[in-house]
Amino acid sequence: MPKVGMQPVRRRQLIDATIATIHQFGFADATISRIAGKAGMSSGIISHYFGGKNALLEATMLFLMQELRADFLARVSQCQTPMERLEAIVNTNFNEEQFTPQVTVAWLSFWAQVPFSDALRRLNTVYFRRLASNLRHELRALTSDRKADEIAEVIAAMIDGIWVRSGLSSRQVNVAAARKMVLDTIRLRLDAAAA
Repeated sequence: MPKVGMQPVRRRQLIDATIATIHQFGFADATISRIAGKAGMSSGIISHYFGGKNALLEATMLFLMQELRADFLARVSQCQTPMERLEAIVNTNFNEEQFTPQVTVAWLSFWAQVPFSDALRRLNTVYFRRLASNLRHELRALTSDRKADEIAEVIAAMIDGIWVRSGLSSRQVNVAAARKMVLDTIRLRLDAAAA
C-alpha cells in the first residue's frame, strides 16, 4: 500500500530525474528505464503517475513554467516602477535555479518536441504569450504602444536566443552577463524610442 502524501514527492523526484536524464543522454535516449533508475524507482511508476514519457516531459515543462511564474510574482511584488518590473521579468528568465546546463537542455528538448505535440505546443504558447504580455505591459508605460510592441518582440527573442545558445554551449553562460545584455538592450531601445 502506498504511503499517503508520497505522490507529490515522487512526482517531483521523477521530474528532477527527467531533467538530469535528458541532460545526460538527450531526450531521444532519456528512456523510461533511465529516468526511473535515476529517480531510484521502478519503470512502472512513470506510467502510474504520468502515463508515459511524453506526459512526463509535459509535466516537467509545466513544473518549470510554474516555478518561473512563482519566482516572477515574488520579484514583481517588490517593484515600484515599470523599469523595476522589466528588471524582474529579465531576472526571472535568467534565475539561478533554472538557468543551468541541466535545465537549459531540458528546455531545448521541450522546444524540439513542440512541433510534434499539441500539449507541448499549448504550454509553449502560454509561455510565449505570458512573456510578451508582461514585457508589453511594462514597456507601454515607458513608450508608445507601437514601440513597446517592437521592443517586447526583440527582448523576448533575445531571451529565448540566449537560452538556446546556452543550451548548445559546452560552457555555463554567466547569468549576470545575460541579464545585463538584455537590460542594456531594453535601455538602448527605450532611449532610441525617446530620441
